[in-house]
Amino acid sequence: MKIKMLAVAFATVLTSSVCLAQANQSAVIEDFKPSTCNQPGQMYPQVNSQGYARFRVVSPQAQSIVVSLGLGGAKGGTPLTKAEDGSWMGTTAGPMDEGFHYYHLTIDGGVFNDPGAMNYYGSTRWESGIEIPAHDKDFYALKDVPHGNVQQILFPSKSTNTSRRAFVYTPAGYDKNAKTKYPVLYLQHGWGEDETAWSNQGHANLIMDNLIAEGKIKPFIIVMTYGMTNDAKPVTIGSFSYVPFQTVLVDELIPYVDANFRTLANKENRAMAGLSMGGMETHAITLARPDVFSYYALLSGGTYNPAELKGKATPKLIFISCGSRENPDMVKKAAVTLKEAGYNAVSFVSENTAHEFLTWRRSLKELAPMLFK
Repeated sequence: MKIKMLAVAFATVLTSSVCLAQANQSAVIEDFKPSTCNQPGQMYPQVNSQGYARFRVVSPQAQSIVVSLGLGGAKGGTPLTKAEDGSWMGTTAGPMDEGFHYYHLTIDGGVFNDPGAMNYYGSTRWESGIEIPAHDKDFYALKDVPHGNVQQILFPSKSTNTSRRAFVYTPAGYDKNAKTKYPVLYLQHGWGEDETAWSNQGHANLIMDNLIAEGKIKPFIIVMTYGMTNDAKPVTIGSFSYVPFQTVLVDELIPYVDANFRTLANKENRAMAGLSMGGMETHAITLARPDVFSYYALLSGGTYNPAELKGKATPKLIFISCGSRENPDMVKKAAVTLKEAGYNAVSFVSENTAHEFLTWRRSLKELAPMLFK
């Protein structure tokens, strides 16, 4: 009798699992379209209206392919299944968070990029990228508005004995208004990324173009540079020292920008912000050199407290943000504490996002109108 009951129970569980799997499968809407981050002409990866991602890779000799992107990511990602034509295909087990995501392929134990997707520097390597359309994507969309320019500059760095690279965003009209001078935001990337991140992954230039076109912000310049130095390339962020980069930023890059661009070259018209590691750099450098910046912004990069600001020049704005899946209570509490101490502090929490670029895109959108008032 017990064996019979166990058999019935097993059959019930098996039937339930099959029904659940079929229900989940039938719930996926088949309106997949190529990701906006795909290589020209490539049909995969694809994304549907629910946020599911589907991948297809042609590799006839492979024995196993797993995509790092998927529910849980580190829990296994998305395994692909081989078809008779030698292609491999698979769909994420559930919808992904809105916004931009890095990912890669593990083929028979080796790590490779997806040949269908464009590459973005993150995780200390060039990774494949995919965009899950966000419900509020309009603010960073490419629109028919006047566009600014993002240009590469190479500036001399005696402290690192090399020429270093930065990207500079100048707003629409910069080249026509030869007498107009602009405030400057120094905007830093996160660990494992570089000076291309805020333009490529973050769409900072499009966010600025749209806000300026809507009359929501005062036009300003943005400078984005690499946040490491030649002798500071940590395996873990815990071993990173901000001091060599402070020299590069304050003593080398800022004078170069002020000499070669039409800037309002004073503290009152200079801001520093950064995401994650860039926020940590912002925190340390603004405290060490309060004579340089008047606006501070930490995007998923920690908080300030009144004790560490005491006795220093009072900033015009302290902006602190994170995703709702990070530590929003800490961010909100820090802003309240700073306000009570007399500082102009603002907190922002991006809903339904974690430590990812949609959090930081939204943060820049909120921050920009508060700068250089």
